Amino acid sequence: MNGPLDLRVAVLLLAGAFVFYIAYKHPAFGVAVLVAVGVVTLLYLLMGSGGSGPAAPR
Repeated sequence: MNGPLDLRVAVLLLAGAFVFYIAYKHPAFGVAVLVAVGVVTLLYLLMGSGGSGPAAPR
């Protein structure tokens, strides 16, 4: 792994943990667990290749 990918993983884990913690503290919003997965997935897709489509082959 290179430096930027390590930072991306840290940001994704932090965002997922934050949203999951909110879902845990407020059980009435149980659907928020699915939102946490959605947030992490969206951030992963946006950070993956600059948000402009698939990465170019090397």
